[in-house]
Amino acid sequence: MRTPRRLRAVAATALLGLMAALAGPAGGAHAGPPGPAERTVGDVTGFSTAGPVFHLKAGEARVRVSFVAADTFRVELAPDGTFTDPAGKDIVQRQGPPPATRWRERADRYEMSTSAVTLRAYKSPLRFALHRADGTRLWAETKGLTWSGDRTTQTLARGADEQFYGAGMQNGRGNTSHRGRTVEVGVDYNWDDGGHPNSVPFYLSSAGYGVYRNTYAPGTYAFDDPVTTTERERRFDAYYFAGGSAKDVIGQYTKLTGRPFLPPLYGLEIGDSDCYLHNKNRGERRTLDALKVADGYTAGDLPLGWMLVNDGYGCGYENLSEVNKGLGDRNTKMGLWTEDGLGKLADQVKAGQRVAKLDVAWVGDGYKFALDGCKDAYKGIEDNSDARGFTWAPESWSGAQRCGVQWSGDQKGSWEYIRWQIPTYAGATMSGLAYTTGDVDGIFGGSPKTYVRDLQWKAFLPAVMTMDGWAPSDKQPWRYGDPYTSINRKYLKLKESLLPYMYSYAAEATRTGVGPVRPLALEYPDDPKASSEAAKYEFLTGEYFLVAPVYEDKEVRDGIYLPKGKWTDYWTGRTYQGPTTVDGYRAPLDTLPLFVKAGANIPMWPGIRSYEDRTAGSPVAWDVYPQGTSSFTLYEDDGVTRAHRTGAYAQQKLTVQARSAADVTLELSPLTGDYRGKQTSRPAQFTVHTGTAPATATLAGRDLPRFASKDAFERAEQGWWYDAADRGGVVRVKTGVLPTDRALTVVLAS
Repeated sequence: MRTPRRLRAVAATALLGLMAALAGPAGGAHAGPPGPAERTVGDVTGFSTAGPVFHLKAGEARVRVSFVAADTFRVELAPDGTFTDPAGKDIVQRQGPPPATRWRERADRYEMSTSAVTLRAYKSPLRFALHRADGTRLWAETKGLTWSGDRTTQTLARGADEQFYGAGMQNGRGNTSHRGRTVEVGVDYNWDDGGHPNSVPFYLSSAGYGVYRNTYAPGTYAFDDPVTTTERERRFDAYYFAGGSAKDVIGQYTKLTGRPFLPPLYGLEIGDSDCYLHNKNRGERRTLDALKVADGYTAGDLPLGWMLVNDGYGCGYENLSEVNKGLGDRNTKMGLWTEDGLGKLADQVKAGQRVAKLDVAWVGDGYKFALDGCKDAYKGIEDNSDARGFTWAPESWSGAQRCGVQWSGDQKGSWEYIRWQIPTYAGATMSGLAYTTGDVDGIFGGSPKTYVRDLQWKAFLPAVMTMDGWAPSDKQPWRYGDPYTSINRKYLKLKESLLPYMYSYAAEATRTGVGPVRPLALEYPDDPKASSEAAKYEFLTGEYFLVAPVYEDKEVRDGIYLPKGKWTDYWTGRTYQGPTTVDGYRAPLDTLPLFVKAGANIPMWPGIRSYEDRTAGSPVAWDVYPQGTSSFTLYEDDGVTRAHRTGAYAQQKLTVQARSAADVTLELSPLTGDYRGKQTSRPAQFTVHTGTAPATATLAGRDLPRFASKDAFERAEQGWWYDAADRGGVVRVKTGVLPTDRALTVVLAS
């Protein structure tokens, strides 16, 4: 629970003053009082080198260039000749050995090179330009680094078609290009459209580079011509990344500042939060009353992964061990909100706490305090249990991707709320934030329709939560009754069935830094519409689901942009050939516009309400949209502990070859690797979107029996059935229980 806005603002003002007193100007930078005039670095007056570190003098100013990797380096400027490092080791992680470097002097410049890049330092005046090894220019300063008493600015030329992304969670924007716009980087306590509570001092360019400003100071990035990026401190400290794609750059940035954490499986299920003890908005209750709410989810056949049972100022808690046991009996983990710090965290975790939600009231102004809070809460869960750290925070900074979910703050449920949230979370992925979200239908206001529409699309975010106690109606998904409850159930159970797909992308994020929810521009960088307003109100979940939420009180959705490729309407089976824009899409209240890219092979866990419903004999079902040759690698581990970090996980790859609509081969590899609870045998199920019936289906070269009806197919352990009425025609195949350490092949033939 968060304070009402007015009280929150008072608390924030007081904390900002305290932080300023503790940290000094600009979060600890050695910034003097504002000077009357801006100064620009002058001519190079000295150059020296020590291995991968190069030193340049320009009068009193000093510049240091340090290569971290072949494609990553750091540039620091000390206007008075004394280098400072306010962030220290807080954000940048320990890196490997530095790369081999070389340098040479030319008449007008020095060149500092690795095998991948060359940084040119022009002599008169000192200006930098970055080139790839083949000579391609990535960026160039149009003037030297400049500073005044309280800020430092870099000025870069802007390419004719150059696009820019990043700066963290920018409410209402971010999944399309920042070109021609100015974005603020810093905590502003504006949790509505235009705010930036979880901003990050990092941006990337379509030209193939990224920049991370290593600081706790707020900044202003103007992506005009030229591009100017300013931090409010009298020092310059930036890391640069050169990559072949935006994904490469995000990967380099998160290699430097930390990969996103891997949430537990329950963290990818919906959460519920409320205050039960001393709830001034709902009357006196007891913490154990949370179990009655959990029972409401069970009675409504609604998934629930975790509950915060004390989410409100002054709420408190009691009987934690008993509450935890009761929630555990209902396949739900217990979480706690931290109003005033982490002093009790160890005992709370030992009593069963597995989720820690941090609050603005004590994490301070969102810079070092917030990052330390995230890290300490995450570590506190892991130090006192075998579980993975799992935190939520409303204010964050670079590095927070290592330890928590970032959510966009307190909002009021409305159509406008849905509209501006759509571009926010996919945009945050461009800054290495893999898990960003907002409360379902806000914490204030809301309505039955806005709740349904908001939950529909948020079911395709990794993390999502309801927040109760502030609106006239609580926010659990059954509160408005049918038809709304039934629609909410439909999407929550779809989210649940897609856990193996989402979890596989979560595991990928820990390896690459790229989160599951993605702007179109990330997957289609050569499509100019993908970076434009045409794609603002849609996003991708993984590579294969395109989600285009309804954000108006209408049952028709216009302006759905589908990029290159064949796309299938998830609900009807209708196909579209992109690039195209779909207008007039019929979307009654129970229909989220949802499209699947051809070549998708989607792993699913059918028929569950909780990941804990899975048993040793539960199937993995594959939803297959054949086109050419395609594959998907399923990732599995125990879903809860940290054993995966030492190699306790398994993977299984499905490769599909489509020769024609009804001539399809499905090759499922062995489930390689091991972890506690790994299935040694299980059934495999396939739903293959062919649009026409094959003549035969074989498993390992043997004919599978064909069934003439759905009932007969469902009663059988093994066989196939063509359902002409389902989404344009699908083939359903069941293999029966088979060992997971062996490959299997299913062939559909016309």
